[in-house]
Amino acid sequence: MQIGWIELLDVRNYRTLSYRPSPRLNIIGGANAQGKSNLLEAVGVLLTGRSFRTSRLAEIPRLGADTALLAGEVRRDEGSRTLRRTLRKREDGLWQGTGEECPWARVVTFGWQDLEIVNGVPSVRRNFLDGFAARLYSSHRATFVRFREILTRRNRLLQERLPERVLTTRLGPWDEQFAVVGMELIGRRRRAAAALQTEIARVYPSLAGDRRALSGEHEKVEIRYRASVGEATEPQAMLTALERMRPAEMRRGQTLVGPHRDDLAIELGGIEARAFGSRGQQRLLALALRLAEVLPIRDAVGTAPVLLLDDALSELDGHVRDNVLREIRSAEQVLLTTADALDVPDAARWTVTRGEVAVA
Repeated sequence: MQIGWIELLDVRNYRTLSYRPSPRLNIIGGANAQGKSNLLEAVGVLLTGRSFRTSRLAEIPRLGADTALLAGEVRRDEGSRTLRRTLRKREDGLWQGTGEECPWARVVTFGWQDLEIVNGVPSVRRNFLDGFAARLYSSHRATFVRFREILTRRNRLLQERLPERVLTTRLGPWDEQFAVVGMELIGRRRRAAAALQTEIARVYPSLAGDRRALSGEHEKVEIRYRASVGEATEPQAMLTALERMRPAEMRRGQTLVGPHRDDLAIELGGIEARAFGSRGQQRLLALALRLAEVLPIRDAVGTAPVLLLDDALSELDGHVRDNVLREIRSAEQVLLTTADALDVPDAARWTVTRGEVAVA
């Protein structure tokens, strides 16, 4: 899949923009605070309806604007499709986004926030895994939303401080749904984690460029899904765990077992990655996790995702930078921002200056 063109009106610091990226590697340079990250964000919002930088739609439109417009063309072998999205300020002051969806359009983004996947709290890793699973399985997002609804209802009942017999009766129907939907969610997460493990075993050594890593003798990356129900696969195991935790849940007024308590273990050389090595190593591992998404997504959807890499090369050694550039050149279309001068043969080079994009 490729982006043929994108047009923006009142998005971040872009009053207007018409941009046609190269179908392969695009290096987007320029000083800080000129709009490089804003351009990548706009592409992501157009394709997915969501920003990789913020959850607040109000931050995306240009300051003082009441409406932001995004349009663009996505292409694959079978043809092309034009997408349009509108962000509009409602009378109550809240922002609303509307637009078309393309079932085969996929994007993989990397930004500085992704270091939290490696060294942050479990919820960040769960969000990362759910985002990846949603790009693999079209029904995953709906399952996740349904699970959150059930979890909210269940927690409300626990917070009512009802007598145990009454609470158990009222929780019964919700527990059954919680177990079924929860295990469905866990099942997809496990498959997504397994796909990541298979691919990162190739990607990380390729990026690190360590001969010992390439031979599997050093800094081997291990990814495992840690479920609060262990290795169980049937809903009954979840029901049993809920029953076992009932006294503690009644005391604390919240659900203490389930997919919302799980984690993704990321180990480098047999050590938890968040406790391992330098910031540069953690950044490289976070980037490798994102690049490990590409082939599984292509196999699942039939089209390769667009790569949006925001300042992905900073804090990396020179030879590692070269390895990263070699890896991403095999992707179908890449937009890579950088504040450094990069001489990459055959790459399209662009410069962003105060919300304007020009050929470098």
